[in-house]
Amino acid sequence: MKRFVIGSLLAATTLAGVAAVHAQTAQPAGTAPATPSLQVQSYGSFGLDEAGMDKSVAPGDNFYLYGGGNWIKNTPIPADKSSYGAFDTLADLSRERTRGILEASKGTKIGTAYATYLDTAAIEAKGLAPIQPWLSKIKGLNDKAGYAALAAEADRNGVGTPFGTGVGQDDKDPETYIVGLSQAGLGLPDRDYYLKPDAKLAEAKAGYQAHLAKLLTLAGEPNADARAKAIVDIETQVAQVSWTRIDSRDSDKTYNKMSTAQLIQSAPGFDFATYLRSLGTPVDTLIVAQPTAVTGIAKLIAAAPLDVLKDQLLVRSLDGFADVLPKRFDDERFAFYGTVLSGTPQQEDRWKRAVSFTSGAVSDEVSKVYVAKYFPPATKAAADQLVRNVIAAMNKRIDALAWMAPETKAKAHAKLAAFTPKIGYPSRWRDYSNLTITAGDAFGNKLRAAHWAHEYNISHLGKPLQRWEWGMTPMTVNAYANFGMVEIVFPAAILQAPFFDPKADPAVNYGGIGAVIGHEMSHHFDDQGAKYDATGKLSQWWTDQDVKNFNALEEKLVAQYDQYEPLPGMHLQGRLTLGENSADLAGLSAAYDAYKASLGGKAAPVLGGMTGDQRFYLGWTQVWRRNYREATLRQRLLTDPHSPSEQRGNIVRNMDPWYSAFKPTPGQKLYLKPDQRVRIW
Repeated sequence: MKRFVIGSLLAATTLAGVAAVHAQTAQPAGTAPATPSLQVQSYGSFGLDEAGMDKSVAPGDNFYLYGGGNWIKNTPIPADKSSYGAFDTLADLSRERTRGILEASKGTKIGTAYATYLDTAAIEAKGLAPIQPWLSKIKGLNDKAGYAALAAEADRNGVGTPFGTGVGQDDKDPETYIVGLSQAGLGLPDRDYYLKPDAKLAEAKAGYQAHLAKLLTLAGEPNADARAKAIVDIETQVAQVSWTRIDSRDSDKTYNKMSTAQLIQSAPGFDFATYLRSLGTPVDTLIVAQPTAVTGIAKLIAAAPLDVLKDQLLVRSLDGFADVLPKRFDDERFAFYGTVLSGTPQQEDRWKRAVSFTSGAVSDEVSKVYVAKYFPPATKAAADQLVRNVIAAMNKRIDALAWMAPETKAKAHAKLAAFTPKIGYPSRWRDYSNLTITAGDAFGNKLRAAHWAHEYNISHLGKPLQRWEWGMTPMTVNAYANFGMVEIVFPAAILQAPFFDPKADPAVNYGGIGAVIGHEMSHHFDDQGAKYDATGKLSQWWTDQDVKNFNALEEKLVAQYDQYEPLPGMHLQGRLTLGENSADLAGLSAAYDAYKASLGGKAAPVLGGMTGDQRFYLGWTQVWRRNYREATLRQRLLTDPHSPSEQRGNIVRNMDPWYSAFKPTPGQKLYLKPDQRVRIW
């Protein structure tokens, strides 16, 4: 599936259906309802939580712990979270605010969606009746020739299928929308859970099989254990033909344009013509991300017993709709995906999940009220200025590069000039008038929301590029870069302390949101983003020698991160995390230059006994404070292109000004000799 969010600050789930049909004004109108009085957390007298530092740790041994060790030691992970950090503090605040909006919106579409999701008594009373017609349709399939159409219907329903499909930009023709097709079909987070000889992963796989058996049993299905084993067996075979995450993030390897006829010829085991037609995308041309995997999965489908394929759709449906089915299904899904896979002991309160559902299903209707109430124009103006300052700093860094040819520098400047920074919220809102939300019908609301999102997404085909669209809601505490759109996007909810506070010390702001801005901006120049030119087209706009020089520098970063071992026997994957690590490195460097430029040649004041440079780097590590549950950290090491927080905080070891600020010495754990420090941008 074509990704809308390309390089985000944290791993994020994007909203389905990124298009919008009707334009509205940029500034939300109307009077927002009253909400609870909530305060953003205060961070010291100038934006830095000094009490959270652990000054018993030498900065040169572990700067991450020096900057936040006391916070890490004294901050438990809430029972309903798999990890906890500054992002979660703001996400909780955002959700509380949104709750207030929804509770004050009784009788509206968003208020009805929220209240109906909360009505678990009605959900329990209906039992499996709402989903039964769909389950009966799956079980009633008697001919494999009908499987492709059934899989397409599952996709429209929001149920996982063997292939991922969606509409997005054509990387080599970025003004055009095209259908993308990718590998899918796994119920566990990654192929390694099926294939890697690791005791913890084998335990998770066994837990997954037990979970599938329990779902089938809860649904009244016989022979649950044998049927669950058959599902896991075929998924193990799918894992064997699937591409790794490292290969799947390579923009060149995953750009494989072919005609539908070529796809059908290369993967004869699956009826792609019917599948695409049933999805509403009967196209002549599409992009296939992992061709050998798609061919392999099609072959497995051809060989698999129909009953196993049906059972896979059955359990995916029960899992996918578990939150709007009787509690026994909701509890079972959480017991596996929440506790076994992520180590989280307690399910989130229902109201929190109701906020998440409503914010996803009717996102812009919630968003426009939220930003009217919680995102003042002054904050947007201050963030706009910071963006301009960091872009100016990046331009100067490009001029100073010794490894890049002059003609490539000119093109790099042109790409920066083409950037579209999006701050706070979209300039238009999507229209949900054709989405029916019905009181008392939680299952139907979720199903109809999935249909709406699907139709919205495919409605892009044949239309001009919708440059105003966003891939995150304003309530999201995250940020992202979109290569094809040549844009950087910062939702309203992240533009708060500790990332950004207009009243805080500029050094802390530049180390926080300034580095976040730099991170997203520099994604456009990371190992994948650098492959896209100033128009958003996937093309080599560098000289061959530039590419060679760049790759040599990035290999040093890969090697550095490969050495980290966050869990015994589990190292970071330097190549999987390369884009995020290089964005951290470049973004923090550009933000530092922007901070120094903002001083106008004057010396920074000393605050709390700390110099401006010291506060800048502490501002950076402050935003990354996070505690993880072991199961979650293990999953992230296998699947997440972002390094864990400790390694992100400690990237400062590559930066010369950090050495001047904190005086680490040879022999300390983070110390690198000048010629060992990785400098790219």
